[in-house]
Amino acid sequence: MTDSYLQSLGFVTTTPGQRPSYSAFGRAWRYQHDHNAQDGTSLFLEHPLGIDCCRLSALAAPLAAEDVFASVALHDQPALAAAVQAFYAAHGGIGPERARQRANRFLPYRRLE
Repeated sequence: MTDSYLQSLGFVTTTPGQRPSYSAFGRAWRYQHDHNAQDGTSLFLEHPLGIDCCRLSALAAPLAAEDVFASVALHDQPALAAAVQAFYAAHGGIGPERARQRANRFLPYRRLE
């Protein structure tokens, strides 16, 4: 599974400090979908390093097995697409696009008078 394939499904990397030009799948292992569900639930995909699977969850870093609603083989693209569709079907459908976080910029101090 490649970074470009995950992006085609609507996922973007959430790896801190990662610039888009460097977001190769080998380095970026946690993704979030561009759209929340209609009920506001976020969809995260995580590829645990060294394990040949992807886990889908509503949590950014699921620790308990019950927090993972689907686990698919790393290269099983049809199963991943089906799991994404099942998630949105269970949560009322796909919602509006999430607001993207903007990079922090230094703004010089300016006194308001």
